Amino acid sequence: MRIVIVQSRPQLGSIWQNHLVALGNEVWVAQTQAQAVAIIGNHDIDLMVLDIVLETGGALAIADYASYRRPDAKIIFVTSSSFFSDGSLFQHVANACAVIPAATPVADLAAMVEHFGRRPGKDKPEKIA
Repeated sequence: MRIVIVQSRPQLGSIWQNHLVALGNEVWVAQTQAQAVAIIGNHDIDLMVLDIVLETGGALAIADYASYRRPDAKIIFVTSSSFFSDGSLFQHVANACAVIPAATPVADLAAMVEHFGRRPGKDKPEKIA
């Protein structure tokens, strides 16, 4: 699976990236809106993990661009605030599939990525003999 993480905090983005790469995914990390747009424009991504609060740029602008450029890519939003706790984010972003707290354990984030990031017919589970 191809994943882009948009996270202003490099250490947290790196932790998430390392865990997802260890599970066999191809993962890019962007810290700004410009970096995220460049990755989305140049790579066919399956899923994005997007921090709602970025130091540089706007998460909703990134989500809007992803929805135009990569309409099949799902977005898992990560937040440390309660601003979208009412679920209204799903009304604004068509490809949003989850909103989770920033403190979510990395193993739980990875499980959500695995669940939401697989495309029917494109990613097939391995056969168990």
